Amino acid sequence: MRTYLFLTLASVSLFLGSSCNRQPEPPKQPEYRVTGTIKDLMDSMVDPSADFLWDSVATTVSAKGIEDKAPHTDAEWAEVRRRAITLLEATNLLLMPGRHVAKPGEKADDPKVELAPEQIEQLINQDRKIWTDRAHALHDSAMASLKAIEAKNAEELLNSGDGIDQACENCHLVYWYPDEAKKLKDVDKQQQKQ
Repeated sequence: MRTYLFLTLASVSLFLGSSCNRQPEPPKQPEYRVTGTIKDLMDSMVDPSADFLWDSVATTVSAKGIEDKAPHTDAEWAEVRRRAITLLEATNLLLMPGRHVAKPGEKADDPKVELAPEQIEQLINQDRKIWTDRAHALHDSAMASLKAIEAKNAEELLNSGDGIDQACENCHLVYWYPDEAKKLKDVDKQQQKQ
């Protein structure tokens, strides 16, 4: 019995001793390597891609007559599709953990109208669900464009632009210029009273 007890104590001592000598695990590398800011993504991916989609189908009336613009060739449709994919995937990049709104010290382009980047980031961090919902709304509206592109339907592509515009504006009214949204509501209330 003493031998059994001695072996048990020796095993426990050996186990505890080896546990204490273990080196701590190195810190885990982040899954994502966030480089650009939300402002960077807007300037380099979201705005140019949305503009390209909006401009890809148009009707211009001038002294020369009516000019319709739309993708016609496979190459033109492929380029519009690339821009739609860029816009779609940008919505996922906007949601990556650790992405800041702007670089430290960066200021709003028009402080009289726009919130400071720190204020925008504070709003995002206060309620990530609203931020996620806004990014998903942009994704969903861009999906309508992608479906139109894959069907090579210029009219549907034109119509889908309204959804993208609305998704952008809904987000901007919350994060970029919410004071303007309040002013618009006040104007609407005044007009309704008249």
